[in-house]
Amino acid sequence: MGTPVNIIVGSHVWIEDPEVSWIDGQVLKINGKDAEIETTNGKKVVANLSKIYPKDMEAPPGGVDDMTKLSYLHEPGVLQNLKARYELNEIYTYTGNILIAINPFQRLPHIYGAHMMQQYKGAPFGELSPHVFAVADVAYRAMINEGKSNSILVSGESGAGKTETTKMLMQYLAFLGGRAGTEGRTVEQQVLESNPVLEAFGNAKTVRNNNSSRFGKFVEIQFDKSGRISGAAIRTYLLERSRVCQINDPERNYHCFYLLCAAPQEEIEKYKLGNPRSFHYLNQSKCYELADVSDAREYLATRRAMDIVGISQKDQEAIFRVVASILHIGNIDFAKGKEIDSSVPKDDKAKFHLKTTAELLMCDADALEDALCKRVMITPEEVIKRSLDPQSALVSRDGLAKTIYSRLFDWLVDKINNSIGQDPKSKSLIGVLDIYGFESFKSNSFEQFCINFTNEKLQQHFNQAKSRTNYILQHVFKMEQEEYTKEQINWSYIEFVDNQDVLDLIEKKPGGIIALLDEACMFPKSTHETFANKLYQTFKNHKRFIKPKLSRTDFTIAHYAGEVLYQSDQFLDKNKDYVVPEHQDLLSASKCPFVSGLFPPLPEETSKSSKFSSIGSRFKLQLQQLMETLNSTEPHYIRCVKPNNLLKPAIFENINIMQQLRCGGVLEAIRISCAGYPTRRAFFEFINRFGLLAPEAMEANCDEKTGCQKILEKMGLKGYQIGKTKVFLRAGQMAELDAQRAQLLSNAAKVIQRRIRTHQARKHYLALRKKTIYVQSRWRGRLACKLYEHLRREAAAVKIQKSVRRYEARKAYKELHVSVLILQTALRAVAARKEFRFRKQTKASIIIQARWRCHKAALYYNRLKKGTIVTQCRWRGRVARKELRKLKMAARETGALQEAKDKLEKRVEELTWRLQLEKGLRTNLEESKVQEIAKLQNSLQEMQSKVDETNALLIKERENAKKAVEEAPPVIKETQVIVEDTQKIETLTAEVESLKTSLESEKQKGDDFEKKYNEAQVCSEERGKKLEDTEKKARQLQESLTRLEEKITNLESENQVLRQQAVSMAPNKFLSGRSRSIVQRTESGHIVAEAKTSLSNQEMHSTSMHRREPSDGLDDKPQKSLNEKQQENQELLIRCIAQHLGFAGNRPIAACIIYKCLLHWRSFEVERTSVFDRIIQTIGHAIETQDNNDVLAYWLSNASTLLLLLQRTLKASGAAGMAPQRRRSSSATLFGRMTQSFRGTPTGVNLSLINGSTSRGVDTLRQVEAKYPALLFKQQLTAYVEKIYGMIRDNLKKEISPLLGLCIQAPRTSRASLVKGSSRSVANTEAQRALIAHWQGIVKSLGNFLNTLKANHVPPFLVRKVFTQIFSFINVQLFNSLLLRRECCSFSNGEYVKAGLAELEHWCYKATDEYAGSAWDELKHIRQAIGFLVIHQKPKKTLDEISHDLCPVLSIQQLYRISTMYWDDKYGTHSVSSDVISNMRVLMTEDSNNAVSNSFLLDDDSSIPFSVDDISKSMEQIDISDIEPPPLIRENSGFSFLLPRPD
Repeated sequence: MGTPVNIIVGSHVWIEDPEVSWIDGQVLKINGKDAEIETTNGKKVVANLSKIYPKDMEAPPGGVDDMTKLSYLHEPGVLQNLKARYELNEIYTYTGNILIAINPFQRLPHIYGAHMMQQYKGAPFGELSPHVFAVADVAYRAMINEGKSNSILVSGESGAGKTETTKMLMQYLAFLGGRAGTEGRTVEQQVLESNPVLEAFGNAKTVRNNNSSRFGKFVEIQFDKSGRISGAAIRTYLLERSRVCQINDPERNYHCFYLLCAAPQEEIEKYKLGNPRSFHYLNQSKCYELADVSDAREYLATRRAMDIVGISQKDQEAIFRVVASILHIGNIDFAKGKEIDSSVPKDDKAKFHLKTTAELLMCDADALEDALCKRVMITPEEVIKRSLDPQSALVSRDGLAKTIYSRLFDWLVDKINNSIGQDPKSKSLIGVLDIYGFESFKSNSFEQFCINFTNEKLQQHFNQAKSRTNYILQHVFKMEQEEYTKEQINWSYIEFVDNQDVLDLIEKKPGGIIALLDEACMFPKSTHETFANKLYQTFKNHKRFIKPKLSRTDFTIAHYAGEVLYQSDQFLDKNKDYVVPEHQDLLSASKCPFVSGLFPPLPEETSKSSKFSSIGSRFKLQLQQLMETLNSTEPHYIRCVKPNNLLKPAIFENINIMQQLRCGGVLEAIRISCAGYPTRRAFFEFINRFGLLAPEAMEANCDEKTGCQKILEKMGLKGYQIGKTKVFLRAGQMAELDAQRAQLLSNAAKVIQRRIRTHQARKHYLALRKKTIYVQSRWRGRLACKLYEHLRREAAAVKIQKSVRRYEARKAYKELHVSVLILQTALRAVAARKEFRFRKQTKASIIIQARWRCHKAALYYNRLKKGTIVTQCRWRGRVARKELRKLKMAARETGALQEAKDKLEKRVEELTWRLQLEKGLRTNLEESKVQEIAKLQNSLQEMQSKVDETNALLIKERENAKKAVEEAPPVIKETQVIVEDTQKIETLTAEVESLKTSLESEKQKGDDFEKKYNEAQVCSEERGKKLEDTEKKARQLQESLTRLEEKITNLESENQVLRQQAVSMAPNKFLSGRSRSIVQRTESGHIVAEAKTSLSNQEMHSTSMHRREPSDGLDDKPQKSLNEKQQENQELLIRCIAQHLGFAGNRPIAACIIYKCLLHWRSFEVERTSVFDRIIQTIGHAIETQDNNDVLAYWLSNASTLLLLLQRTLKASGAAGMAPQRRRSSSATLFGRMTQSFRGTPTGVNLSLINGSTSRGVDTLRQVEAKYPALLFKQQLTAYVEKIYGMIRDNLKKEISPLLGLCIQAPRTSRASLVKGSSRSVANTEAQRALIAHWQGIVKSLGNFLNTLKANHVPPFLVRKVFTQIFSFINVQLFNSLLLRRECCSFSNGEYVKAGLAELEHWCYKATDEYAGSAWDELKHIRQAIGFLVIHQKPKKTLDEISHDLCPVLSIQQLYRISTMYWDDKYGTHSVSSDVISNMRVLMTEDSNNAVSNSFLLDDDSSIPFSVDDISKSMEQIDISDIEPPPLIRENSGFSFLLPRPD
């Protein structure tokens, strides 16, 4: 470890301290073999040089991840390294291939999860940060590559985190070798889910741990030939049975009891349970609950775990019924019976629990009482039934409880193994051993004895056995052996400390402790006193066995980890493992199959008496089998360490940890390493550190190995070894070199100090002389200044007087001016107010006069209007009377009646028109007058009918008059008929007058309603103004909502069409018969098609693709020929697009040809067609070769262009199926579709080819109502665009991934050639060129890829998306590597990566924003991280500056990781200050409490970052009218429509 020669005055050293184990200090002086040291806490201590160890002052502040890399590999160095890493939440550290895991006592989700598993998958051991996943990965890779089974030994004391570490191991193995299971359950799921089950029934709270395993567990995970998990098995050892009946405060019983007491209420009532405080087996301790643990939730989780591992609901109910029965058994108390030494249940409570136990176990209550209170003794003569006293009955009760629980636990393990299933064909397995750690309590019984015996066995396996020295060296120090061999240096095996004497003391036959215990158990009269005396006599001279002075039954064993005092009081009872025949008979006869299955009938010869069985011997046999299994596997070691006994985070107890390191064999491993070559340095690191010891070696032009050889030879060291790439030093040689280096640096510092002091003295003299001259000049200047000041003050006094006088004069003027202004203002205000009052009065008078005149005018108008109306009525009455008289006179004549009748008809018509006009106006104003108007109409109709009757009478009278004229004498006499007609006319006239009156009243009402309407309109206008602001705001939302509604409507209609068409496609497959139509030309020249029979959808599609000129008649043509022609055209199109057609400008010809053909053939509007499927198949066949980026880019361009055209053309039908009426229309028949094609272009498309003129065809892309096949084709095309995009992106990722790996590795390989001195500048330049070459390779790949996309005219939108995701991939890979590899997190590596990022930035600049887009912004994480690495003066930066100014994108977890892993390999500077680190840790703790994702790694986004709408919006309008068809179809007449025609 070191020699006194290495310690000099001023050296920083470690010395032992009783409080903190080791403390650092500085040597003040050395007196012989003693040294006086000043410690960091200010104390001065004198210590022997042999007990002092040097301290590495150049060690990284965050420690090293592998302690074999420590410059000084000794106890204080190991302890300090673990402490430094633990303070940074780095809980894992390597010691060679041994992993040390310190329990953080808090959740660290950022170092676990699937993302971390993916990082460690396949990574070489030691390349990434230490982790339990790395150990599991090494074991798995060794099993796969070498075909040999492996084992992982997880050890540590209670509370060190063994169980959690085992869980992590199994999760990772399931991640590597998982496979899809049958019926929804997998082997790995069952293995992982068996943990909660076994924890519930085998774990309990102890003084040191809330979830301590009270049994040993070895999980064998079996693998098949392909490395997939094929089976598993779980072995358990020594369940602590006594805990069922006896617990100490503040411990708890097994978890399952408390879980059952917290079960749902119906189950509690079913099992007649209650609060845990009411049960004797639970209330012996005052601890009933665990912090932050809900027993109710854990109960449900345990039930779910039982479901997964294959335990049926029936068995689960039986299991918890047995658990409940054990709790009730504990409450059965006994009292003395009537007979001597007899016992009976104590009271009603005891009887209740006895009865409940019998019900739960489904056995007879009396038989249960007899089994607990009586014993049957079988003699040759008779069978004797003996009663037990109360104390013996209690012992019998507890024995029954322990036996039942032990059998239950064994059944669970067997059930889990049977459910998981073992693979008999498996030849490879990985075993994970989770075993209890070394235990030493105040009271140590048989359980602690067995536990420590196990740890002695494991320690022997870890260290050495006399016959297995080579084996152990092969496994524990395999990495050192491999490194020694690889470096081609000489080495030899090392002797180990042997603990075989302790194992012989415990297990040797016939004189071992276990053998003596079994012998004592066989004799009925043996007691613990006789057993202890036997031990004292047998082992009185054994160096490992110690007899205490103050005890007659205790004994002490000196284990490898320390002395342990055992109490032998209960050794005999706990070693016996037999079932009382009465208990066996009782439970075997249970009516519950589950209970009786736990106690199968014993053989006849053993059923009548209790046969002795030793727990110790059985445990010894199990342990021997375990060791045989371990010896047949390749072992890997994980040592779990508990940092403190308070079970709290951030507390590191040095003494406690040192003891655990000794118990775990870690310090022994370090001792073995020190016996070899504990210090090893790469050549360039060695020269960087010790090159100044031999400057002549540095100046000579020699290689690194020769330089190291010269340095070591000059220093006179012996025993070292020089390998191929490293220098191997013995223990203490590193300290010696450091001492020489420190001495050299000290001498150099003295020379520098002397020169500096000389320089400072001369500098002081020159400065003093200069200052003297300066003072003199200043003094002379001062005198001159005083004279100048006097003159200046005189001039200033004169100037001040002048200014004061001017100020006073101006002040007086200002006061006068202000007074005048105030006076003027007041006078003008009085005049203005007077004028205002006058104008106000005048205006009010005018308003009053106007209102009064208006009132008078209105009053006059109303009177005039009323008088006018009266006058008009009277005048009209007078005129009407005159008319009446005239009518009477005219009635005497024959033609008078006809004239009167005509006038009346005109009058009636005029009144009817006016009535209807008024009715129209009135209905617009109100609806309430409908009934009155109806009455008026009815009266009008009656009057009309009367007029009709009058007309009929007139006609009749006219005929009578003619007859009378012919027959009558010349003298004409009046007849009564004329009088009657006159009376009728008068009645009609009266009715007309009444109608006029009612019309006037209706007009008046209409005016009133019009006024009310105007008032309502005014109110509505006011409300409308109030709503204008809301409408303005709503318009903005409506505009954006409208766009979304259009998309939603289109998608809904598409989906509706697709669903209904898919449902309705099946029925119309075949239609028989042939259709004929008769076409006739009408007079107007239109074609009328009359279909005699309906055609199938396929026939409609076929005929709709052929245009025919209008003619008087169309010849019948077989449908088969049409289909054949159509098939030929489709086949020709498919063969054409299968070729590389190229581009017309930036437009892909294939996409344009496909679109124009489908549009011309009207394929989008048919119900069934196969052309879409054939196009999709052609595209799929073309992109089968995924490695050809040129082909993929070509089809990406065509598919995206065709998708754009479809997106802007197709729309779903308004009603899916479009109603029966459309199907029955004339266009649904053969000639109807032809007629439709003659009459116009397809719906929504302007294609006029009938008249021989082209109106730019598809330039105007209006929408077409698409059917189901077209919409399905659009969806398939969308899927292919996304697939081709993903293939292109993944191809580029595959191409640059190896280059990225080289860029990440390049700093490490190139630094090996960087050595101080001018002679190394050439190597440095070459290394930098090599590194930039890797980055230039990436840039070259990106450039070639961009050229390929440009050549195929891929839309720039898609190109930007590709490069954005590629740069995101680069960002993720570089950033994750930076966080997982400490060697990458250095200053020089930051400079290298920064230079490479500059190359990428230059490429983005040349690619322009059109194609690169925001790709450069995707590198924000790695850019900010690298910027943080290369900045100087990091300790001066605050957390706010780092998180907000330097690295705003990085999370606290990421900053913390970079800050703790950073090391400056170029200038030797430090990372951020400890205060910043502490603040980061506080923020990380808060974030973890907020349940936010704490992963510090980035995830690669492999999603498709665009939609069809995005493509449609980003691409411009495409003109396809002038696309020349390919030669293959140009000459075909069926494709003549593709030829461009002049406008």
